[in-house]
Amino acid sequence: MEINQDLNKPVDDNSIDTIQMKEPQEQRPANPEPTPQPAAPSSPATPTNDNCNDTSCHKKGVHTAILACNIVLLIGLVVLYILHFTGMGSPSKFNPEASMPVIPEDGVLKVACVDSDSLLAKYQYAIDLQEELNRYKEAQEKSYQQQMDKFNADYQNYLKTGENMTLSQQQATEAELNERAKKLSTLEAELTAKVMQKQMDSNIELLNRIFAFVREYNADNQHFDIIMRKTFNDSPTLYMNPAMDITNEIIEGLNKEYKSVKGKKADK
Repeated sequence: MEINQDLNKPVDDNSIDTIQMKEPQEQRPANPEPTPQPAAPSSPATPTNDNCNDTSCHKKGVHTAILACNIVLLIGLVVLYILHFTGMGSPSKFNPEASMPVIPEDGVLKVACVDSDSLLAKYQYAIDLQEELNRYKEAQEKSYQQQMDKFNADYQNYLKTGENMTLSQQQATEAELNERAKKLSTLEAELTAKVMQKQMDSNIELLNRIFAFVREYNADNQHFDIIMRKTFNDSPTLYMNPAMDITNEIIEGLNKEYKSVKGKKADK
């Protein structure tokens, strides 16, 4: 037993070293020492910012993360916009029950055109409809003017003879004139609406006749794939070969049909 104690230290309770017991050890051959491995190269130290305290660095990291999230969201919105408006990534909308495109048997698309300005100017039914509409409009205007003239005459007469009336007669006459004035204030608008409705009905009837005849004409004659409408002010084409113009044929056929129908009505 050995007591390890520094003789130069004062002896007290806290200075006494631990007593160590040495047991006799068995002699064993020494283990071979491992071959030392070369030390791995140390990574360069990350430069630190002396001016960055914990709070500022934390705020800077938060701002960087928010900016990164905003960029990701923006990219996502752009991708969704492209997919929505270009149809990329969406399921096919092909409808197998829909009519297939018409392909001419000979591979040639047959196109014709009709000058609607000439048609309306030379189609007798269109001319008669316009004359009928003008007569209806003139009749409505005449009716309005007659009622207005009658009101003005009665009003002027009241101003001249009102003094000779009793109080009750004056009140009754003024009430009647006020009521007629209110009706006349809305009558013009009502008559204008009637004329516009009459014109719309006439146009629909005219177009229905033209469309029906063109379908029959095309089925019985040329079998065009497209028959276009051409006007002076509003035309879908800038140029068309004059050989494609079938206006005169359509006008001739329409007038012939209308003359036949009109003759049958006159016989009745």
